[in-house]
Amino acid sequence: MTLLDIREKPQDQTVPTEQDPRWQAVVNRDARFDGQFVYAVKTTGVYCRPSCAARLAKPKNVSFFDNGSEAAAAGFRPCRRCRPDEPSRAEQNAAIVAEACRRIEQADEAPRLEQLAAAAGMSPFHFHRVFKGETGITPRAYAAAHRASRIREALTRPEDSVTSAIYDAGFGSNSRFYETSNDVLGMTPTAFRKGGDKTSISFAIGECSLGSILVARSERGICAIHLGDDPDDLLRMLQDQFPNAELLGGDGGFETLVAEVVGFVEAPQIGLKLPLDIRGTVFQQRVWEALRQIPPGKMASYAEIARRIGAPKSVRAVARACASNTIAVAIPCHRVVRTDGALSGYRWGVERKRALLAREVKL
Repeated sequence: MTLLDIREKPQDQTVPTEQDPRWQAVVNRDARFDGQFVYAVKTTGVYCRPSCAARLAKPKNVSFFDNGSEAAAAGFRPCRRCRPDEPSRAEQNAAIVAEACRRIEQADEAPRLEQLAAAAGMSPFHFHRVFKGETGITPRAYAAAHRASRIREALTRPEDSVTSAIYDAGFGSNSRFYETSNDVLGMTPTAFRKGGDKTSISFAIGECSLGSILVARSERGICAIHLGDDPDDLLRMLQDQFPNAELLGGDGGFETLVAEVVGFVEAPQIGLKLPLDIRGTVFQQRVWEALRQIPPGKMASYAEIARRIGAPKSVRAVARACASNTIAVAIPCHRVVRTDGALSGYRWGVERKRALLAREVKL
């Protein structure tokens, strides 16, 4: 039974409650489904969220509704214990994290953890845990990713000097930025402005069960994994991605790295422990980090990923971030499906997405 089965399947009143996929969520008191539906109990006249800690009702007395308004219209009142007519804890946390993200993005310098926690009305420890649970990264990492996004954007404006771009991005001094420029950009700011000029990227092209595969690595780690039918097309993708970088054919040692990536494609349960050079906007990095939290054999919808990163209304932006991913499989955008469970577009072809999911489900 998947998350999508529970969320999307309408209740058939001719089917016993025990066979409705939502009943298992109630039995498990699964908070992931709070906000997705409510259940009402005829003997008590109340309706609850799935995670309610109240004593489990008998299935024959339970009815399901899409929301509290429908349950209320049917004559039920909200449970005083789980308060289903109020925002769930997950929804409250998502709103708190979204506000914290806005504070970070609007600040000239990254706010301290204590400041963010105080604004959220939490202790620093609890806020840190909630923030990481919602976004997949720490507040400090989010601030760093946002600054990286700002300086990338500034460096694409030819009218701005490198120095002004550094200060506009929130770095207090040139020296402070240059100490971390390789981590932020993967290269010097001048090289970034020139499209990767003087940056060396090693690559190799091999074959796997999904067709041709290109693996590229910078000094920081794997920066591209492309899948396709034509090796020449894969090389052109890499050239478009790094238009002015020096592309070097991998040596014998690099072939071992490619073999490790191919092995991961064929058997995802072995994992991939190679470092990644992930480059993207702060929003893209939040999405990609959330994708990396989805284990093999599991799936999530675009809407679910949007909720996880504290941006529930950004479903389309999440889909665009998935489509912009250039590190196939290692950043598993193939594990994201539409809300109805259908396989949507995939940068490297829907059939490859289907094949990847099929082998993972059999783990």
